[in-house]
Amino acid sequence: MPTLGESVTEATIGRWFKKAGDPVAVDEPLVELETDKVTIEVPAPSAGTLSEIIAADGATVAVGALLGQITDGA
Repeated sequence: MPTLGESVTEATIGRWFKKAGDPVAVDEPLVELETDKVTIEVPAPSAGTLSEIIAADGATVAVGALLGQITDGA
């Protein structure tokens, strides 16, 4: 999970825009994170295939947590 601000230590997975096995492009919206103050769309950091979703919808995750795995190739 990316850093969202100095006071934010965790967020909730609002929803995934893709499912495991779907191709993703660089900077394509991938997952929505919700905090008590903001909702943010997190873009894919690289192109490839979303091979695994580690943090499911509704899960609370800490800053720096692994949310999903993207493998090379679409």
